[in-house]
Amino acid sequence: MTVARPAFKFIDLFAGIGGLRVGFESIGGQCVFTSEWNKFSQQTYRANFEDDHEINGDITKIDEADIPGHDVLLAGFPCQPFSIAGVSKKNSLGRAHGFADETQGTLFFDVVRILRHHQPKAFLLENVKNLLSHDKGNTFRVIQHALDELGYDVDHKVIDARHWVPQHRERIFIVGFRRDVPTRFSLDDVIIPEGTRPTLKDILHPEDGTETAEEPFTTGKRAQVASKYTLTPNLWKYLQNYAAKHKAAGNGFGFGLNGPDGIARTLSARYFKDGSEILIRQGNGIPRRLTPRECARLMGFDRRGSNQPWKIVVSDTQAYRQFGNAVAAPVAIAIAEAMAPWITNTVALQPRRRKIA
Repeated sequence: MTVARPAFKFIDLFAGIGGLRVGFESIGGQCVFTSEWNKFSQQTYRANFEDDHEINGDITKIDEADIPGHDVLLAGFPCQPFSIAGVSKKNSLGRAHGFADETQGTLFFDVVRILRHHQPKAFLLENVKNLLSHDKGNTFRVIQHALDELGYDVDHKVIDARHWVPQHRERIFIVGFRRDVPTRFSLDDVIIPEGTRPTLKDILHPEDGTETAEEPFTTGKRAQVASKYTLTPNLWKYLQNYAAKHKAAGNGFGFGLNGPDGIARTLSARYFKDGSEILIRQGNGIPRRLTPRECARLMGFDRRGSNQPWKIVVSDTQAYRQFGNAVAAPVAIAIAEAMAPWITNTVALQPRRRKIA
């Protein structure tokens, strides 16, 4: 049996559960190196991708010369030092953030040393929108300068996954092509889906028997959402009181309550704590969390009725953390498709330009 030669090779750094990888495999790329330090994310990654290479751990302990040659570098480098929530938490604890955060912020420079050594044709980096404004813009200027010094033409854009999934999820994507690579690439080339935008009904369990029950998420002949996802009366009362308190103080803090025609707030890694950012209305008056399967759909890792659903092999707590930290897969696919003609030198396939709203 002849195995098709990959169109290009790529590496997946700070891989999480492989959101960026989904995009670049979809255009014919082969992943030749993976680095992810979290053991639970490694379990999910291993369950959903077939590899002939091991998943490496801490990237700071890996010599760049030991990483295989590659055409494209992917990296969703840690966002906590730059996120609004992350900065707020570190400030409250009296801890440094951004590049002053020795445990996470400086991991960008591990991306730099690997780019410097291997000089791949292209890269794609992902982070939170707040990276642009962190430290009055100085953090992003440092990043731009470092990438420019490496010899790359760089473009960046904040893209909202709302175009593909029923969730407002703004993330910054940074794309670079080596200057000796003939390219006119722009993130404006990313094609936005046309037509009606998805709503939560596209990802929620229908609970009417048209879906096969999937323990432990749904049960019974009608595949109804398991009762454990319904908030306890005490937690629901607490969230209502908390929201009322902050509303009275003129703050915007509170829970997000949605019906099937709604659009979710951003799913975060803290969702396992109380689910407050995305709660689903129920007939008994007490809302519920999304199930991990619904989170997989909300992030675009699988679709309702799929013959190959995303494998969820960890606890609910870990699954919520993983999806909350992940890159929305359809966004990665759309960016990969826009980059593909320049990666594979098939410029005739260059997509038509469409401005991202």
